[in-house]
Amino acid sequence: MRKIKIMEHVSLDGVMQHENGEGFEHGGWTTPYRSAEGLAAVLEAQGTNIDLLLGRKTYDSWAAFWPKAGDNPMANTLNTATKYVATHRPDSLEWGPYNDLGNDIAATMRELKFTDGPDLIVYGSSTVIAILLEEGLVDEVILMVYPVLLGQGKRFFSDTANARELAFVSTKATPTGVVLNTYRYVGTLQKG
Repeated sequence: MRKIKIMEHVSLDGVMQHENGEGFEHGGWTTPYRSAEGLAAVLEAQGTNIDLLLGRKTYDSWAAFWPKAGDNPMANTLNTATKYVATHRPDSLEWGPYNDLGNDIAATMRELKFTDGPDLIVYGSSTVIAILLEEGLVDEVILMVYPVLLGQGKRFFSDTANARELAFVSTKATPTGVVLNTYRYVGTLQKG
């Protein structure tokens, strides 16, 4: 059985949006905080033998960047990973290896989780994240929290997300102030 890990770059106020567009003016806000130590921490948290679960917007954005990023540990890991993509346009997928998640995304991800293979990592892909959390398929959530407040933009958890409980596992800080917090998924929030 594979682990499913959500790895997300977020501001202190929970914004996960990185790119300009859709009225968001703060694209590239993570760039000043990147460091060799931060890359090492991300690679340690995600692993170097992984597969990816991606929404179509994230897939398209990454397909335009990572194949041209050169020979480096992150690019090599992402380029060789099998990308499982939630899309209505599977014929236009080009950055491989890839597979379409099909019409029943939740069922396909559940089946995929119970196969042998490397961990499945989710970046971006807020629609995929919502389904994974709702279906209880997540094993870990790793939030890379940046010391910025953005005030606007797409948030990691929407106002419509169901209450969930996570258990703290570990934290690691980088020299630039980014904190990687790892949580284990517990399930529905218990009252009382």
